Amino acid sequence: MALPFLRRPQFQIKGRRALLRLPEFSDYHEWATLRGESRAFLEPWEPRWSPDELERSAWRHRVHRYREEYARGTAIAFLIFELEKNRLIGGITIGNIRHGVSQSAQIGYWMGERYAGQGYMQDAIAALLDYAFNTLRLHRVEAACIPDNARSIRVLEKAGFRREGLLRSYLRINGIWQNHFLYALIADEHRTSARRG
Repeated sequence: MALPFLRRPQFQIKGRRALLRLPEFSDYHEWATLRGESRAFLEPWEPRWSPDELERSAWRHRVHRYREEYARGTAIAFLIFELEKNRLIGGITIGNIRHGVSQSAQIGYWMGERYAGQGYMQDAIAALLDYAFNTLRLHRVEAACIPDNARSIRVLEKAGFRREGLLRSYLRINGIWQNHFLYALIADEHRTSARRG
């Protein structure tokens, strides 16, 4: 256990109702419980779950990978907490972060079933986009979404993303190669909508 004066403050992003912070090993129980109870809700939209998906060892491996990606500057995985009650409600990642001529990234997210449809993901995406465009200075943020995922489409479009096309057989989701809609938001569009907001 680290001494209190040796601990660094936890990197986090605050929205109006949601708090985004980096995962810790100590989040395992809450994460595994939420993912386990939401499994049937999440599986149609995610890569096939491994047999040890919810095991502590898989969680430790996942957190190590998140930390490596964060250290390299290629991705930042956050857990989403309900701000008022500080309880875990989902996750969101900004990944494939590219600088240079591209200055872009992709987002992916999941929400526990009992918290879906309550505006938390909308708030988490808004907070993450502010960070992506204002702190990381990205020019473009993309998201891919299965055409049948009406909830995700609604969340992206409310956040200002525009549908740019169809990516055929793009990702292997729940064991099947799936088409995805490609959505994107450009920094200038985000600034314009934030001013209107």
